[in-house]
Order: sequence, then structure tokens, then C-alpha cells
Amino acid sequence: MLVLEDARGLELAPTLDCGQAFRWREGPGGGQGVGEGRAVTVRRAGAGLVIEGAGEMDRAFWEQYLALDLDYPALIARFGRGSRRLAACCAASPGIRVLRQPFFEVLCAFIISQNNNIGRIKGIVERLCQGLGEPLGGGMYAFPTPAALARCTPEGLAFLRAGWRAGYLVDAAQKVAGGQVSEAALRALPTAGARALLMTIRGVGPKVADCVLLYGLSRWEAVPMDVWMKKAMKELFPNGLPACCRGREGIAQQFIFDYARRNLPRGTQKVQAKGTGGH
Repeated sequence: MLVLEDARGLELAPTLDCGQAFRWREGPGGGQGVGEGRAVTVRRAGAGLVIEGAGEMDRAFWEQYLALDLDYPALIARFGRGSRRLAACCAASPGIRVLRQPFFEVLCAFIISQNNNIGRIKGIVERLCQGLGEPLGGGMYAFPTPAALARCTPEGLAFLRAGWRAGYLVDAAQKVAGGQVSEAALRALPTAGARALLMTIRGVGPKVADCVLLYGLSRWEAVPMDVWMKKAMKELFPNGLPACCRGREGIAQQFIFDYARRNLPRGTQKVQAKGTGGH
């Protein structure tokens, strides 16, 4: 058991179920999931966190994975000083954190996410892990390696019930396993170059590429633009993200995205963010 004494305001439920990660579920003892081959249960304990299934040697990994090495309270305060609208978005769920997830898992998960809902994405990811990943015990499985997935054909992935996405998954795995798209190269490239390299994978457009940059490579400046973010930008930030976000635009996006899903109408009716009047 690993005890992290200070969660720095992190809240598990909104973080693990806000559309950025698909390997976590709510269990009787807390959030149950897998992070880079580590099956654990995470729960709040006072101001800190308890991680069952982890030990002291895993401390650095989980502090990074859960973004405890970033001072989110200070960052949220900075956002609030720069924009009343962004302050309202952060205040709606201040415990959200952008996780640092494994690159290949994020790439595959967001290929699967296209034209899909969170429940179905989780189901496909779970079937992928059960079918091709190494067992970790307790009914949990590691995410498949690129090599394991690259050996498959789209037809051989019929058990995923992922439809046309299966072909994209195979292409992604083959390019990563073959070195045409490597994590090291992506980390070394400027953001625009890394985005372009990711988009050489079949089925990876700008939105999926930016999800990989943000959630799998910690490029905090990447801003995935889905339907909800486009709506939020139009309704709340028509002049673009405020200057206080510079260098952390992707983190600001996570608060805006969550606020938009909970508060903006699904139709075309315009609304004003609660408690805000403009930048």
C-alpha cells in the first residue's frame, strides 16, 4: 500500500471519468484501474491518497501519473485572476487533473473514441486488454504492446466490436512497432511537427492528435477541439483562450470541457457562464 500524504486538491471521480482516461471504474474501495501495467485501487484519505496494490518504489510514478508534481491550486488561481469565465469553469470542478498516461494506450483509446461514447469506449478498450494484454491478477490486464497489436489484422480484431476503427488500430500499432511513429521522436519534435507525425497514422486527425499530445505526451499547450469545446469557445471564449492560459492551454481546456458538458445546452441556445460577465 502506498500513501501519498498530499493530494493537492485532486478529486478522483471527476478526474478519472471526465473523458480523458478509459481504464478506470468506480469500485467498492475507490477507483480501480491500471496505469502502465500497474493494477491498483486509489482512494482519498483525508488530504491525501491511498493506493492499494502499489508500494513505496512506485511513489514517483503515481505522483507523476496523477499530476501531483504540478501545483494545480496555484494554476487555478492564475486562471482565475486572468479570466472570470475561466474562473467559473475551474470553480465548477476544481479537483480535475490532467493525467500523464502511457503514450500508446492514449493513441489507441482516442482512435477508438471517434464517434463513440465513454461507456462504449471503455468496453472496447477492456476487450482489447483482455484479448491481447498480459494478465495482472484480479481480472485486470495490461494494455497490449504495439508489437502484440501489430501482429493482428482488422478481421482478427472482430471481438472488439470496434467496427472500422479496428483497421486504424492495426495501422497505429504497426507504425509504432516499426518505428515510423516513435514516442521518442514525438517528444523531441516541436508541437506542430509532433501533431503532423501523429496524423500520418490512418484515422488520426487534428483532434485525436491533440488528445495524444495532451494526455499521452504532456504537451500542456495542446487543445483538443471536440463538439463541446467548439461550443464552449463560441459561447464563452469567442476571442480565444485568455492570455493567463499560455503554456497551459490544454489544462484550461479540461476545466472548460467539463463545464461545457455539464452546463451548456445541447442545442444552439446561447448561454452565459454562471457567475461570469467576460474576461
